[in-house]
Amino acid sequence: MRCLTILALVAAICGLAGGARATDKPKQLVMISFDGAGPNGLWQRSRELAARNHAHFTYFLSCTLLIDRANAKIYQGPHQKPGRSNIGFAQTADEARERLGHIWQAHLEGNDISSHTCGHFDGKDWTSADWTAEFRSFREMLGNAWTRLGVADQQPQGWQDFVATGIRGFRAPYFSTSPGLVAAEKAAGITYDASLVTKGPAMPLMEAGVIRFGLPLIPEGPSQKPIIAMDYNLYIRHSRGTEDPARSAEYEERAYAAFRAAFDQQYDGDRIPLQIGLHFVEMNAGAYWRAMERLVTEVCSREDVACVSYSQAIAMLDERNGQRRTGL
Repeated sequence: MRCLTILALVAAICGLAGGARATDKPKQLVMISFDGAGPNGLWQRSRELAARNHAHFTYFLSCTLLIDRANAKIYQGPHQKPGRSNIGFAQTADEARERLGHIWQAHLEGNDISSHTCGHFDGKDWTSADWTAEFRSFREMLGNAWTRLGVADQQPQGWQDFVATGIRGFRAPYFSTSPGLVAAEKAAGITYDASLVTKGPAMPLMEAGVIRFGLPLIPEGPSQKPIIAMDYNLYIRHSRGTEDPARSAEYEERAYAAFRAAFDQQYDGDRIPLQIGLHFVEMNAGAYWRAMERLVTEVCSREDVACVSYSQAIAMLDERNGQRRTGL
């Protein structure tokens, strides 16, 4: 009995010296997000992936994808001619209507639908008024979408409330911001922003009432050179932005290894949330989507891991810190 008591005391002392036990650690948060949120096939694929793995995602939607090309001129971005968009428009009204359905179902399934503006323009020189105009266009285009696309009778009950109060996040195209952005976000009811880039996984910060997240730099490739944890950046590094399907499997392995190493470092360490960004584009023949899907499949169903939307992450971080935040 005495030996057991001494062993227990030694274990307790070692535990105090070494910090909290692994079982006392908070859940490892993983936030997967998608910019643009265009092709309907990838909407379906991502929603099914989330359902299979107890995960929730964040979709940063570009609103021109809810405007059919024939009606493109109803949208005008700041300092642009009517009908211009850096990412185009829906090819047909049928395509846009199908996308509307995915947006609503993803919302009902607990995912975040957030803003990526409309025309995907570089806002580095925009004033607060420019940002405000673009945020207003975003909500107007979503609010009128069912009617504009000729299916007003199919608009779900609750859609207008969702558009008015349920879209709380934003990511700037190209991560390009200006000094007037945060004030415009706050005025538009945006409560979190994911436009920053950080040196590594980092906790969000508060700026003028807006919670700001950043995609991290993570080591990648044979040289372990840091890169933004996003598919486009990997695409540029791996193949200089040119499709190279013959090496797709190689690029998948590199991307997966980088994602998994970044996850393992936090999971085994301080459990700072890990953020990974993708687009609704299968670059290098889908290499980066497959890498992301492998990570989600392997880690998101663990009891001590939560693959969550940004809104869910904010609530969980508040709980972790013993805080309560209203409005999220």
